[in-house]
Amino acid sequence: MEIAGEDSFRIRSYRNGATAVEGYPERVEEILRDAEKKVTDIPGIGKGLAAVLAEIVDHGSCERRDHLLEKYPPTALEFLKIQGLGPKGIALIFEHYRISTMDELERLAREQKLRVLPRMGAKLEEKVLKSIAQYRQRAGRFMLNYAESAARELIEYLSAEGGIEKITPAGSLRRGRETVGDLDLLVTGPGAGMALERFIKYPKVEQVLGHGENKASATVGREAFQVDVRALPRESYGAALQYFTGSKDHNVALRTRAVRMGFKLSEYGLFRMEDDARVAGETEEGVYETLGLRWIPPELRENIGEIEWAAEGRLPELVELRQIRGDLHMHTTETDGRASLEEMAEAARGRGYQYIAITDHSKALAMANGLDEKRVVAFARQVREINRRGLGIHIFSGLECDILRDGAMDLAHDALAELDLVIGSVHSHMNLEAAEMTDRLLRALECPHLRVLGHPTGRLLLHRDPFPFDFERIVHEAVKRGVWLEINASPERLDLSANLIRSAKARGARFTISTDAHHPKHLESMHYGVITARRGSLSPADIQNTLPLEQFTGALRRKAAG
Repeated sequence: MEIAGEDSFRIRSYRNGATAVEGYPERVEEILRDAEKKVTDIPGIGKGLAAVLAEIVDHGSCERRDHLLEKYPPTALEFLKIQGLGPKGIALIFEHYRISTMDELERLAREQKLRVLPRMGAKLEEKVLKSIAQYRQRAGRFMLNYAESAARELIEYLSAEGGIEKITPAGSLRRGRETVGDLDLLVTGPGAGMALERFIKYPKVEQVLGHGENKASATVGREAFQVDVRALPRESYGAALQYFTGSKDHNVALRTRAVRMGFKLSEYGLFRMEDDARVAGETEEGVYETLGLRWIPPELRENIGEIEWAAEGRLPELVELRQIRGDLHMHTTETDGRASLEEMAEAARGRGYQYIAITDHSKALAMANGLDEKRVVAFARQVREINRRGLGIHIFSGLECDILRDGAMDLAHDALAELDLVIGSVHSHMNLEAAEMTDRLLRALECPHLRVLGHPTGRLLLHRDPFPFDFERIVHEAVKRGVWLEINASPERLDLSANLIRSAKARGARFTISTDAHHPKHLESMHYGVITARRGSLSPADIQNTLPLEQFTGALRRKAAG
């Protein structure tokens, strides 16, 4: 609809409707079957969208979508992942060249045929070619929440028949990598062999790639997500779990250590070289212990020094989800959120949090109905009143304030001073050179009211690379000024990355983990942020929102006093 240039209000209505359906606890199909219920009971779904949803349930599509697919190929949506091409640009290219594949788009750019179109030029062609190369590099990768959901659904399906003792995801999903290439499931128990038979009959299997006595492989779903299911004897389960969890570099280092100690390590177990006797393998803990190591959490298994830490008793005490006391980045219906302040607070209270910060957008994001100075001051007053009445959870008045191109904050300082917590984020002009972006962030850090640097690199996984800047210099200045770095738990971002977290920690940085939630359901993403923090070797002491309410309030006031 965006590519077709349809009415922006209608586009927003569809987008809001999709979000409403996604977050609703009941399936639309079940509501339509119940004579006593109506789809229009879902907040944000009117009669028009209700009719569209009924059409989708009945036919698997809807008239509007079918009409658009006659005009534009499905690959139009893939083109939106190419940096430099917005909906209008894609429509222009289709109008002039009628292309339908990424190869054709690349050919047009190489033949310098994009630059002849209005509002396009040589620089855009260069950006498109670079982005296509990056797109191909990302092909076949899936976000962590997608892989986790697929694993959870498959485990439930395979476990239904009984005879299964354990089913455990391995590979990059277990290590918490930000994107996942494929899924390994390890199965033990008397019914493990039958689990392979059951797997290849899984309704979502698109293509069976192989089926043997101990392993079955298939692609699942329209996205062709490859899944390997392995049936294992109990005595090898721990060794196989270690082996298939990886990473490759961690495994090489561990096998090298085993050889030095007179052992050989494989997915079948840990064996003595001299007589081939099995000495460990039923549990991971047993494998690591026999090699003189403490068990190493999967998130650290990237050959970053974790084997030496385990040998010397220096493994970090990694943060756990239960230690998070509050969420410091969330949006409401005041801007582009899908729930009220009270609804977000209730959802957070249900998760056992002591506090939250409501951080709606500032006025620069006009499409999100961002807050201006007057609304910010009124909001701060409203939060003070809410806390006096009490909601069973403490609310901090906050704002996600845009960092403008020149590094100035989007709102006047006297308005920001009314708030408890200000997050500064970049949402525009992400194509600046590294030096200009560095200067922009340095100026923003000079704002005395800035408390958190939000999603610091601006990346969107599988879609947009981090913008370039001098990270070490920014961290140094943030530490100096008492500004915390956000680990954005949204699975589309997971920003900062693990390697940057480790780098920042070494320079004395402090962190927050927040979900950037736009709906109560999004609060569930906190655990992806915790996984990312664990991959960055963070302990609870490194993370500000592990502090109890009174201590956290004191930490906020120390910045204000400074």
